[in-house]
Amino acid sequence: MGNICCNSVSKLAGGQSSSNGTGKGRGHHGSVKYGFSLVKGKANHPMEDYHVAKFVSYQGREVGLFAIYDGHLGDSVPAYLQKHLFSNILKENEFWTDPNTAISKAYERTDQSILSHNPDLGRGGSTAVTAILINGCKLWVANVGDSRAVLSRGGQAIQMSIDHEPNTERGSIENRGGFVSNMPGDVARVNGQLAVSRAFGDKNLKTHLRSDPDVTNADIDAGTEILILASDGLWKVMSNQEAVDLAIKIKDPQKAAKELATEALNRESKDDISCIVVRFN
Repeated sequence: MGNICCNSVSKLAGGQSSSNGTGKGRGHHGSVKYGFSLVKGKANHPMEDYHVAKFVSYQGREVGLFAIYDGHLGDSVPAYLQKHLFSNILKENEFWTDPNTAISKAYERTDQSILSHNPDLGRGGSTAVTAILINGCKLWVANVGDSRAVLSRGGQAIQMSIDHEPNTERGSIENRGGFVSNMPGDVARVNGQLAVSRAFGDKNLKTHLRSDPDVTNADIDAGTEILILASDGLWKVMSNQEAVDLAIKIKDPQKAAKELATEALNRESKDDISCIVVRFN
């Protein structure tokens, strides 16, 4: 798995995080810059996406925290994740020595906390894709659901997360007593309701869903250009490489994030679109 051992980078320069709703912003930390853009979709419900984009100093290291939380059946669960998930991850004792295990444990612990707060948080749920950048040189990505992280190295798109789709994980769902159906509509759904096979919350479906994340890591070197985190409102209409090709040409990451969201709208994405672009070096 490998522990975290990076040299320190320059002093913390700025950071942002925000609640849901349409919005945009930018920040920087030494040679790392980031920007985000959130656009409400055409569905007849309030914006359900939340995000985090900020740097913090923690136990002598500079830590970049980036996340997209794509809610369903309300925004209470993604709002809870925005407040608690990263703090739960960093609290795990083995985070510095075994980040993979620490992140997985924190995801599960956070999901149990969400379920225990029901009915305060309602019956909804949320996907999550999180990225943790340590001292600008080590990246850890985790996800549940179909929000996605894509890294660009040498101009080539590298998918860092795994889309958790009901058809792909049909065996796990059926082993838990659930089923996958394309009715109603033409999208595979768990018990005909939810279009992802892993999620936070969703108490009514939880016995048939998983909330354990897939965790990957990468070294950030001179050949690594950008990281894109986005909800499925972007990925439904754009390939990984198309997103990289568009964003890599725009030096300002906030403008790149906005351009990605605009292009998704031009391609008639109906969903909420949330996008973070992190530019290295």
